[in-house]
Amino acid sequence: MIAPIFGREKILETEYVVAHTFMTNLMNRNYVRPELNASLQKIALGLNRRQPGIKLTYLDANFLFMNRFPLIPHLSHNDGKKIDISLIYRDEEGSLKNKNPSLSGYGVFEDPKGGEHYQITTCLEKGRWQYDFPKYLTFGVINPNLEFSEKATKDLILEILKQPSTGKLFIEPHLKSRLNLRNKKIRYHGCQAVRHDDHIHFQLK
Repeated sequence: MIAPIFGREKILETEYVVAHTFMTNLMNRNYVRPELNASLQKIALGLNRRQPGIKLTYLDANFLFMNRFPLIPHLSHNDGKKIDISLIYRDEEGSLKNKNPSLSGYGVFEDPKGGEHYQITTCLEKGRWQYDFPKYLTFGVINPNLEFSEKATKDLILEILKQPSTGKLFIEPHLKSRLNLRNKKIRYHGCQAVRHDDHIHFQLK
């Protein structure tokens, strides 16, 4: 009832848009501005056209009230404009799945491969100890055999980037290079944040 007063609404869950865990909803971490809600639906439909049967699975969004009220442990999820989206994974046979390796959706990283830039080490050497802290926030690895799908995740990112309302998208530099992504909306989040090779963060303009 109070969310509209603060310009927010609950994320509309459909056959194409789902929360990774019911705890997100139970803890009221699933509120966004109406324009972000509309974008999520468009992104999900576009993703389903590219990858039939695959859903947009969201992680943390925002609380239902008050700008600048912190959504711990996130630095910026405090105005209804931000949301984290799960990467897309496949099983050992190569079939895409609407699942995530960890119970929380965070903390199981797609590490750099040989020859890729290792930004994680750079940040840790600067004393930014929190950079890979989400590895302690998995709350359990439940699907250890899942593998990162480059093609499906890139399709998801392209759908996010094509939305006029999208202002910024954060993903780890080595994944940006690996997926051959070139768009001015893709930014580096900085060492003061946490690493983004376990999820995608995007936000409104």
